[in-house]
Amino acid sequence: MHEISFGEVLENLRGLNAHRVLIQTPEGLKREAQELADFLEDNGIEAIISGDINYGACDPADSEAKRLGCDVLIHLGHSYMQLHLEVPTIFVPAFAKVDVVWALEKNLDEVKKLGRRIALVTTAQHIHQIGRAREFLEKNGFEVVIGRGDSRVSWPGQVLGCNFSSAKVDADGVLFIGAGYFHPIGVAMAVKKPTLAINPYSGDAIWMDRESERLVRKRWAQIAKAMDARRFGVITSTKKGQLRLAEAKRIVKLLREHGKYAKLLAMNHISYQALEGFEFDAYVVVACPRVPIDDYENWRKPVLTPREVEILLGLREDYEFDEILGAERREDEPVGIAVNR
Repeated sequence: MHEISFGEVLENLRGLNAHRVLIQTPEGLKREAQELADFLEDNGIEAIISGDINYGACDPADSEAKRLGCDVLIHLGHSYMQLHLEVPTIFVPAFAKVDVVWALEKNLDEVKKLGRRIALVTTAQHIHQIGRAREFLEKNGFEVVIGRGDSRVSWPGQVLGCNFSSAKVDADGVLFIGAGYFHPIGVAMAVKKPTLAINPYSGDAIWMDRESERLVRKRWAQIAKAMDARRFGVITSTKKGQLRLAEAKRIVKLLREHGKYAKLLAMNHISYQALEGFEFDAYVVVACPRVPIDDYENWRKPVLTPREVEILLGLREDYEFDEILGAERREDEPVGIAVNR
């Protein structure tokens, strides 16, 4: 299902003079991780596979690799992210072996409802086909805009679960190509424009506007549940790509200024089960925005994002999706393997 260049990985490892490596993989690439480990060991490089859950490029296992005596971390399935890492890290995207054009052709009438000028976005799994998608759409009369995005992303048109900067362009609507729910609903919430998600595997097309409105209503319900809360636990992540300590301290300060009790907590894997012993009325997650939004039903107490706290305190009126934004991106990464030395 995915295209991974084992030979290119080996070439980069030899360039780094690696003898032992740690392979980190998301859930959907465990078989490929095992095959890569076999390939590397056949070529004289000791390989260890991390069994921990991986949430993205924001969650590198470089510290674990260093403790295991590994020369290099191989991070499968995600694009390069600018982070200060403890060992050289090879980011190896896994490009999906699926043609996106057939799904666009199937749903051309739906795409036309976006308007003539459309923003085109996708994930790392399909970024290698964004040029083909653009060419097809332009041949069918669309003006296609591919946003550059900020330093959190590697390529124009790429969106992350926490960053939709490449979708924020002058367009009538946004076309998302990819599977899954969180990326396109995040796009719809971030840009507040008509957003159509086309799944290149199934060929299904879903308008995310209604889904976005439904989710926003659920988030307003969380804010309402927290109205009477007096004691807040403000959680920052220790994952390198999610560490937002300054933002977490800002939220603590805001809460205290408004007469609330607030304490700063730090966690690596954020879950309500690990927090049950504390005496807080509500929590604020200043890390990946997926944690409070995806998992809120598993929390017995209200769980908010930083933007939702601002609504709670009367500092903003309109709902805004919480994003982790970067600086201006100076250059694009190559569409393939990238090395953080």
